[in-house]
Amino acid sequence: MAHLYFKYGTMNSGKSIEIIKVAHNYEEQGKRVLLFTPAIDTRIGANLVGSRTGLTRPAIPVEAGTDLFELVRREQSGSGQRISCVLVDEAQFLNKRQVLELTWIVDELDIPVMAFGLKNDFRNELFEGSYNLLVNADKIEEIKTICWHCDRKATMVVRSIDGVPVNEGDQIMIGGNDDYKPVCRSCYRKTFQGGL
Repeated sequence: MAHLYFKYGTMNSGKSIEIIKVAHNYEEQGKRVLLFTPAIDTRIGANLVGSRTGLTRPAIPVEAGTDLFELVRREQSGSGQRISCVLVDEAQFLNKRQVLELTWIVDELDIPVMAFGLKNDFRNELFEGSYNLLVNADKIEEIKTICWHCDRKATMVVRSIDGVPVNEGDQIMIGGNDDYKPVCRSCYRKTFQGGL
């Protein structure tokens, strides 16, 4: 029986390297995977999933209007080779309908889906995709990393613009280590109280 997995973590927790590893493990056994990534994230390049370690692999771009269920159904019926797993990078950028489509892939096509992404944004609010994955996933797992400032587990993210931490602005701003830092709750609070 297939399941929908949501594997979440803060920035720098290794989500992208984990998704590349999972894809490799399936393919090494001759099994087919479909790997999706948001079209808006072109930090590594268009249509690529990439980790900070330098590993990359091609992926299918997902726009707000992409119908994931139909895309996977067509791939499954047209290729002649069973799809063993669907992998989604940066799943926080999915909309509610797309998360429901992931559940249909699991329930109707019997294909496991692993979605990797952030849970909360720099304002410590849930993304639409993350909220709906937390509601609909069969299994939820945290990918852990440490706080940028201390040795506690990071659970939040601080966004900086021109080196200055901010907690207001548009929810989505694609960026890397210069723009976002993983932090614990205590260091998040101290950042905006002038303690860091």
